[in-house]
Amino acid sequence: MNFFKRLKESISSKTEEVTNKFKEGLAKTRDVFIERVDDLFSRRKKIDEEFYEELEEILIGADVGVNTVLKLIEELRAEVRKRKIESPSELQPILSEKIIALLKGDEQAGLNMADAGLTVILFVGVNGVGKTTTIGKLAHLLKSQGKKVMLAAGDTFRAGAIEQLEEWGRRVGVDVIKQQAGSDPAAVMFDALQAAKSRGADVLLCDTAGRLQNKVNLMEELNKIFRVIRREVPDAPHEVLLVLDATTGQNALMQAKLFDEKSGLTGLVLTKLDGTAKGGIVVAIRQELKLPVKFVGLGEKQDDLQPFDSDQFVHALFNKWIAEADKQY
Repeated sequence: MNFFKRLKESISSKTEEVTNKFKEGLAKTRDVFIERVDDLFSRRKKIDEEFYEELEEILIGADVGVNTVLKLIEELRAEVRKRKIESPSELQPILSEKIIALLKGDEQAGLNMADAGLTVILFVGVNGVGKTTTIGKLAHLLKSQGKKVMLAAGDTFRAGAIEQLEEWGRRVGVDVIKQQAGSDPAAVMFDALQAAKSRGADVLLCDTAGRLQNKVNLMEELNKIFRVIRREVPDAPHEVLLVLDATTGQNALMQAKLFDEKSGLTGLVLTKLDGTAKGGIVVAIRQELKLPVKFVGLGEKQDDLQPFDSDQFVHALFNKWIAEADKQY
């Protein structure tokens, strides 16, 4: 079966609402990236060195990442040789298939939840990436699945961070455990863990400070939080999610590498994907860090934080090609 047809069938089992969110959220990337690829594929009549160079440039421009692009181009060259492909249009499904392969991994993309008792999810990331908003939106998502959720206001240093989390708690209808601004974040976590256990919560979502990742004291603070959590719930945290702003492109990748070295990340959340034309950063981060992208932010609304789905991602990017392929069958 043709790859585009298989992709379309895999999407058909998913809700139209989610498919549309991915399409709308990736509109900027699609308009810039696919338009340029389309132009290249229609302009070039044969697959030669100039064709590869131009494709390489387009992919790097979409923030797919130099190492990943070189690997992708090498794989495309091999396919062209093996299948004796001559026309660029024949490469369309192969390019799409390769991008899906780069996005998929062995890791479980869903959240790792405790088998019994409390699940603790820790959020890390620098200020301004949308960490607190992500926590609020995830609280909304988990609550809609019937889970009892609580929030821990562990970012006690940023002005307004506690109030912002409280506002999300009020909006979503979940309890927020907090102390005064400037309090010891580890003490807040201790209180929150005690409260979550005594109130029978299913999930505790923990906000943490986000001052620049190269400040030693931030990493020391995180280590202290880890120790408190492990003492109270031995198999926690069940997830350590790094929140990254997709609009910052390669800078997000640098942040991810620094945090991963220090705090044992289990997954990533990419926010503001709807605000950038460089959605290729998802591929770059996935490849460079070998960490699963657990969620993506596709808009401003409460339900615009969506579990990441590589099929939906590629379908949203290449739906024009899929529609054209449909006409041929």
